[in-house]
Amino acid sequence: MEIRLAAPGDLDGWMALVEQVRDSFPGLETREAMEEHRNTVRSFMARQEAICAAESGAVKGALLFSREAGELCFLAVDGSCRRRHIARRMVERMLALLGPEREITVTTYRAGVPEGAAARAFYKRMGFEEGRLTEEFGSPVQEFRRPGNRNIFPETEA
Repeated sequence: MEIRLAAPGDLDGWMALVEQVRDSFPGLETREAMEEHRNTVRSFMARQEAICAAESGAVKGALLFSREAGELCFLAVDGSCRRRHIARRMVERMLALLGPEREITVTTYRAGVPEGAAARAFYKRMGFEEGRLTEEFGSPVQEFRRPGNRNIFPETEA
């Protein structure tokens, strides 16, 4: 599995992955929303703020991040590839690009929402801490923050 910055040639494979997981993400319900996401991904790729996990020419993981905002904006892994640490490796790549001194935020489902249990546990393992409650795309979410000056690989911290 290769973890790398995504390129325009990855866009169709990226969108095939998003199509597979779109029911898990508020705001991707319509064809128009998917087209808007495609345009967003294209913009992130142009700014080198898109990371993919590629295997045998297929996109198996996708991550969007904002250098300016210090934000992890989107993270998805192909269901058939879970438990292979692909999400961890993509987040580690993002953290290496942003630098360990950067505070990073991400939003995910609030506690008690079954669809968000795995994501919440993952972000906590990656050193993120629960933050404020908010809404995105009409869905209640919680912000998680990863304070700066942390080891990029949290499992090796003392």
